[in-house]
Amino acid sequence: MEAFGCLKGITYVSRKLILRMTMHNVPFTSDEELLRLLAVGDESAFTALYRQHQPPIYRFALLMSGSAMVAEDVTQEVFLALMRDAHRYDASRGTLGAYLYGIARKQVLRSQSRNHSHVSLSASAADENEEVPTLIAADDPLHDCARREVILRVRQAVLALPAKYREVVVLCDFQELSYAEAASALDCAVGTVCSRLHRGHALLLERLRTLSNADAPWRDVVVRCLT
Repeated sequence: MEAFGCLKGITYVSRKLILRMTMHNVPFTSDEELLRLLAVGDESAFTALYRQHQPPIYRFALLMSGSAMVAEDVTQEVFLALMRDAHRYDASRGTLGAYLYGIARKQVLRSQSRNHSHVSLSASAADENEEVPTLIAADDPLHDCARREVILRVRQAVLALPAKYREVVVLCDFQELSYAEAASALDCAVGTVCSRLHRGHALLLERLRTLSNADAPWRDVVVRCLT
């Protein structure tokens, strides 16, 4: 995906600036140091932050919205917000990753509120060979065809969840955030994350049971991992 390829509501100059900033090669350093450098106008710091955090933010937005177009727009808005307002990040409230997830979540909900719908994910919406982390054990003997079905069916089931359950399932099960990190991203208590995740798993299981016949090879794998 080309970085910031279809920016809506942003000037041509801003698009060129972001694309130029993400072309530099920079050494790895901590988020805190990169933010300090960004605050004094170091373009390579933005490049490093983008390269580190863009993939998980895009994936979160894709799993939350079911739309590659929405995910691209959300990701663009997240990093524009970081470039404009990096000073708003408060390290005492959580990691930078959690902060960016929080921005992405608000952008996804705003987009869905405007459109009143989302586009269902298909196998072509993302890499068909991508695993569904946490929900499927690495040693489960699923063939490629069955694995693709797992990915499609689980994504469909996740998209059918109410937003407050979908977001904790995506953050904790797919993005593998800790409860504390998810709570920071969602600006809620850890206990709220735990209770919503428990309810989300129950709804997910119920949904998965209705998506295919009882002998589907992926069903038992997913059900076993959620119970």
